[in-house]
Amino acid sequence: MTTSRVEPPLALHESTHTFPATRLGASLARRAAVARLGDWGVPPGSTLSDTVALLVAELAANAARHGRVPGRNFELRLLHQQTRTTAVVRVEVSDTHPRRPDPTTVSMADADADGGRGLALVAALADDWGVEDRTGPGKTVWAQTGPAEARQEERESRTESGPPGVSAAPYD
Repeated sequence: MTTSRVEPPLALHESTHTFPATRLGASLARRAAVARLGDWGVPPGSTLSDTVALLVAELAANAARHGRVPGRNFELRLLHQQTRTTAVVRVEVSDTHPRRPDPTTVSMADADADGGRGLALVAALADDWGVEDRTGPGKTVWAQTGPAEARQEERESRTESGPPGVSAAPYD
């Protein structure tokens, strides 16, 4: 009988910060995420750091633009799990606006449009993403990266059979 062995995490990290629901707040959230990952041993400029930076940038920009409620901030939560061979990061951005994005309708916007590509980019970069209720008003939009090997396999399968208009991550 063969048993699979689950590799225990070497490190589990969590960080939560609040930012103003503005363009500056979104930029600060991205910078803070890269700095925090660096503190956790994920160097800036690495594939994982760059992927998380893009995910945070898109989710925070959406919170500032679409989830903004005057006088309310958005919250960024990062969860990082490191094993001997893999790292997984979950990005969560919570805002107080009740409107929720619909993951089933994400597609690339018209090439000439000023916006509308953010969640398609998140879907292309993340291994998984979604929207959840949160304690209090609003929602949490999250995205998760998996091990680098899993991301590459997922990107290759998306290229072959991805949803219409969504291609593999353009930043490889």
